[in-house]
Amino acid sequence: MRSLRPSLGIATALAAVLLAAACGSTTSPAEDPGAAASHGSHGATSAAPAKPLRQGERFVDLALPKPYTPSPPNGGTDEYRCFLVDPGLTSPAYLTGSRFLPQNAAIVHHAIFYRLNPEQAKAAARVDAGTPGEGWTCFGDSGVQGETAWVAHWVPGAGETLMPDGFGFAMPPGSKLVMQVHYNLLGAGEGTPGSDQSGIRMRIADGGTALKPLKTALAMAPIELPCEPGAKGPLCDRKTAVADVGKRFGADSAELVSGLNEMCHHGAAPVPGPTQHCDQPIREAGTIYMAAGHMHLLGRSIKLELNPGTPRAQTIIDVPRYDFDNQALVPLAKPISVAAGDVVRVTCTHDATLRGQLPQLKTLPPRYVVWGDGTSDEMCLGIMVFAPKS
Repeated sequence: MRSLRPSLGIATALAAVLLAAACGSTTSPAEDPGAAASHGSHGATSAAPAKPLRQGERFVDLALPKPYTPSPPNGGTDEYRCFLVDPGLTSPAYLTGSRFLPQNAAIVHHAIFYRLNPEQAKAAARVDAGTPGEGWTCFGDSGVQGETAWVAHWVPGAGETLMPDGFGFAMPPGSKLVMQVHYNLLGAGEGTPGSDQSGIRMRIADGGTALKPLKTALAMAPIELPCEPGAKGPLCDRKTAVADVGKRFGADSAELVSGLNEMCHHGAAPVPGPTQHCDQPIREAGTIYMAAGHMHLLGRSIKLELNPGTPRAQTIIDVPRYDFDNQALVPLAKPISVAAGDVVRVTCTHDATLRGQLPQLKTLPPRYVVWGDGTSDEMCLGIMVFAPKS
């Protein structure tokens, strides 16, 4: 949840959203490990029907023009593929909701939609034209130069996502979208994974409607999860595991691991352990309206807090029993106002013993798990939709 992770370089990416990072870690185990069953289905989707259109909204349906069959590079089981899609906007508009339609849910891990301005859209079209097949490979981000706004995403458990009444993501005339789809072949079963022709149903409100613009903010923490007790193998060595991430997803991914730890530990050595957290100062005042947490199959719990350990402490979201198949973006019971200089903390707990229990992972060699784009790797990512203070 791009992967989901910010693109490199880390400092630039985090400054472009809401936060700048300074992190720490603990080594406490999960308090309530629960059962592994909730981590196993991978690909479940919500079948809840779309809600009626609100005043000024219309539906715009987009889909891949042709089916795409994923082909993970470098011997991996994951591919991030980007596709350029055009909502055909000729006047200012707002994206006020979306419903991703995974055509082959067995192999679709998640999807993110990035807004491109007209010049970026031209650059993306050139990349697309110069790449064989539909779309282009794009581990980590959209593969387009410059800042691209994250305006929609889908993860297992998400149905239609509606922005709060009176709010939306600004979509200037000529804007296009990059649809980044993470294909994971671990759960595809025997034989070929088949093709995919996913799409999205967007809610578009005319720009004449008086809406307040939204942004997406990300808070991330490193992963430093050693092999489960008693496990042995070359990938249980951290240095070897980081090199393997770089081999599968490119040098930027390995640099992200070291960059996160550089910022999060202030130059100190990483502290291995199942629980990691990250305190990140807020750069832009506003109000948080929706939030979600994203981890992969080893995730046990995730929590987002505001100003922890102070009299002004608040919990943004708390998921003590994380379920990969239920990680939709949800409205907060009460919107939370934030000021520049406030601190957001994201805390994640992962469980290495799940590698030996889950069908997708149990046949893979044990590894020291770090932040990585693959389903067999891990993440710790808080996602917040907020309205900047006007």
